[in-house]
Amino acid sequence: MSTVLIIFCILAAVTLASAFMTIFSRNPIHSAIYLVICFFSIAGHYLLFNAQFLALVHIIVYSGAIMILILFTLMLMNLNKEDEVHKPRITRLGAVVSFFLIISILIAIFVQTKPIVGPYDTTGEDYQSIKVLGQVLLDHENGFMIAFEFASVLLLVAMIGAVLLSKKEKSSK
Repeated sequence: MSTVLIIFCILAAVTLASAFMTIFSRNPIHSAIYLVICFFSIAGHYLLFNAQFLALVHIIVYSGAIMILILFTLMLMNLNKEDEVHKPRITRLGAVVSFFLIISILIAIFVQTKPIVGPYDTTGEDYQSIKVLGQVLLDHENGFMIAFEFASVLLLVAMIGAVLLSKKEKSSK
């Protein structure tokens, strides 16, 4: 077996195990930690596919920002066992039936899909690397540079607007 295949199998096992532990863990904080492990292992899959940019964005966005939001939500919620509402059996049965229907649909879609790209790239160009992505985005001939600059100015204006909107007005007495 090749090294890449061994790493892929290990990452797949970690991804599946942490995903199942996220679902089956009773403690919500433990579920959040298992979800972070799952996110990092998915980023490892991106690295195996030579998609460094996607791996870094996945770690920054999902493992960083989204998990912080989930943890803040968990901390703000009152998760006492006494207040927990027990679901009736028909609701649980409906959830299980829905789960198996969705899984069967996803498997049917997966079986009938055809690969977009052949097994070997004949051009030799690595479209997943950060260097090529930077050259495509920031090249003056493509015209993406102006859109990139407009997006950065738009984000700056949105950040300033959010700060001004969240700022409390002083009450005049």
